[in-house]
Amino acid sequence: MAEISELLRCYGWDARWQEAWRSAYGPDVPSPRVGTQPGAIEPARVIAEHRGGLVVVCAGGEHPALPAGTLRRRRKREPAALPAVGDWVAALPCTPLTPAVIQAVLPRRTVLVRQASGSRKSAGGAAVEAQVLAANVDVVFLVNALDAEFNPRRIERFLVLAAEGRVEPVLVLTKADLCADLDAAVALASRAAPGVPVLPVSARTGHGLAELEPFLHGHRTVALLGLSGAGKSTLVNRWLGQARQAVGEVDAAGEGRHITTHRALLALPGGGLVVDTPGLRELALWQAEAGLAEVFPEFERPAAACRFRDCRHAGEPGCAIAAAAEVGEIDPERLESYRKLARELGHQRRSDKLRGLDARRARKSDARMSRAIKDFNKHQRK
Repeated sequence: MAEISELLRCYGWDARWQEAWRSAYGPDVPSPRVGTQPGAIEPARVIAEHRGGLVVVCAGGEHPALPAGTLRRRRKREPAALPAVGDWVAALPCTPLTPAVIQAVLPRRTVLVRQASGSRKSAGGAAVEAQVLAANVDVVFLVNALDAEFNPRRIERFLVLAAEGRVEPVLVLTKADLCADLDAAVALASRAAPGVPVLPVSARTGHGLAELEPFLHGHRTVALLGLSGAGKSTLVNRWLGQARQAVGEVDAAGEGRHITTHRALLALPGGGLVVDTPGLRELALWQAEAGLAEVFPEFERPAAACRFRDCRHAGEPGCAIAAAAEVGEIDPERLESYRKLARELGHQRRSDKLRGLDARRARKSDARMSRAIKDFNKHQRK
């Protein structure tokens, strides 16, 4: 195996990615080594995403980049096909006048996907696209502030996102110094996230930050997700040892307002990698049925006993989940959260079917129009 660039090692390139590269491009295509041939396709990792394009890091350093036209066209069929922060990609190096061109995305190990914020819907109610928040993430810190916005039901939604993407979740409760009853808040969060580490921290006082360190060692990638103002960028600045990630004005309690405007993968001094993301105003799930079942395992067995296979667990006769709730075997608040998320995913599934039907109808209409034009032209030539 050729010598791997130390820079790529720092950004998480390992033997598994090396094997994935060779499987995709064969032994004759240059691997990520120092002195890669000019103009040859080479591995790179996407480390920033903004409206003007992407930034990638390869063996030669950081460069601006754009996806090739084939990738942009695939987006119509596969909404999450475009490269995102954390992706390992095959890229043609940049020149002094042009950015690097991303030719392909290596298969993702993990991915955090939501329905794009503010997605417009067609007449059939079909959501237009998915949005990749981060790819190839080892751990996701679900950042929730212990203030008036603290909501255990929102935690369950974030957990479904992580479970669907096969990412290990850690619940990080920020602004612990402002919480009047920290033990009660941790207990409440633990009930919403059974089996998940729940770590209260304060970036201002340093409380609990040492508990996060084990997740940031080596070249693991940690993503931070949470609402705007939850304190994600303040945590990142503590880890970096400098105010690199912007926060808004500090309020009377010493907390900054989150103003991150784009996603970025940052290398920490200790060797870890962290993806900071803009604060989420909403989190609509995307095709997350498997994640829902994993986060709410207590509903799987009674659901199998429901009278109807397509039972929505919303008052249908013979619903085993409703019967279990009546006798106190199921937490009614978790049941209501489960029902809400299941309805959301069911509506999305039906919308996807309608969108597929509309697309097939459009293709048939285009084909008929094309045949009509050909017949007309043929008649005119006669």
